[in-house]
Amino acid sequence: MAVRGVVLVPVVALGLVAGGLWWWAVLRLVLVPEQAGLVEGAVAAGGWGLSLLPVHVTASSAITRASPRRRSGAESGPS
Repeated sequence: MAVRGVVLVPVVALGLVAGGLWWWAVLRLVLVPEQAGLVEGAVAAGGWGLSLLPVHVTASSAITRASPRRRSGAESGPS
């Protein structure tokens, strides 16, 4: 249990930093577009592109380790 917490802290910190950079880039593009450059555009477009990934694109071990319940009896249920 302690190992999971130790790994989770850097991941959360990295997510917060990346989210902060994305918001900085988007706000800079919206509020002062004449001063925004290629870096801001790339960061904003990259973050938006990541948001298009499907939710199911995760490690299979992160979802669950439970196995499906087995039915009692040898026959399958009504179709």
